[in-house]
Amino acid sequence: MAEQRVDAAYRPPAPAVRRRPGRRLLWRRLSPGARIGVGVLVVLLAALVAPGALAPYDPTQISPGAIFQPPGAAHWLGTDQYGRDLLSRLIYGTRLSMTLGIVSVTIAVGIGLPLGAIVGFYRGRVDSLVMRVVDVVMSFPGILLALLVIAILGPGLVNAMIAVGIGQAPVFVRVVRAATFVVREQAYIEATRALGAGSLRALVRHVVPNIIQPVIVIATLGFASAIIVGSSLGFLGLGAQPPAAEWGTMVSEGRNYLRTDWWIAAFPGLTIGVAVLSFNILGDALRDLLDPRLRQR
Repeated sequence: MAEQRVDAAYRPPAPAVRRRPGRRLLWRRLSPGARIGVGVLVVLLAALVAPGALAPYDPTQISPGAIFQPPGAAHWLGTDQYGRDLLSRLIYGTRLSMTLGIVSVTIAVGIGLPLGAIVGFYRGRVDSLVMRVVDVVMSFPGILLALLVIAILGPGLVNAMIAVGIGQAPVFVRVVRAATFVVREQAYIEATRALGAGSLRALVRHVVPNIIQPVIVIATLGFASAIIVGSSLGFLGLGAQPPAAEWGTMVSEGRNYLRTDWWIAAFPGLTIGVAVLSFNILGDALRDLLDPRLRQR
């Protein structure tokens, strides 16, 4: 009876359950610089979604009595030559700069992903022709190619987005084509085609999902390049037009006052630098997280 009671009271230990790495583990794997980049990205997204809730003033409101005020309690980052609050203009400028980056990278991915996957999978004469065109386009600096597109389409924010997107598309074509070369030679692609799947089905269902990782990394780095080129076009007066608040345009407006009222150009330029640096750090962090060879080290 005692043995039966012991047996009845005994319960075998539950089998160990392997848990997938959660958000805390992913957060710990990020470097301190990458964590700062994530924080900057959150701030930029907040300014993109709700600039009115963050900006203390109207970004286009002209105040003759507040012209050239240095940073202080009333205006944390000072005012410009029209008495407009710089902090409010930087916050609203985030919407334009982030929108330019999102749209231009979307255009570049929309062109580069399908084109690079198709020429990389089928190869042949079309591949050679496309890559020669890509080589010619990539021989031009990004800003020069954007200026060429702007000269054809005309100045403006929308045309600047198209110009930056077209300028970045060749990079995605080359990266996707190289990744497709590697994936198409894998055994599971050959097995899929041996089972009767057509080339288009194998490309869409099996090749494209396995080349998304480098596209995500390049898109993050391309976002930083888009901000630089877009701000350069704004500085030259070919992007967003006044009185719209845009980082490059704000730097251009403040360049004539660098000796006396340095903050008008300094803070927009610093914002561009911080945003670009943050996206570059995030791109490196994503590469480390998504590349299995780097995860094993």
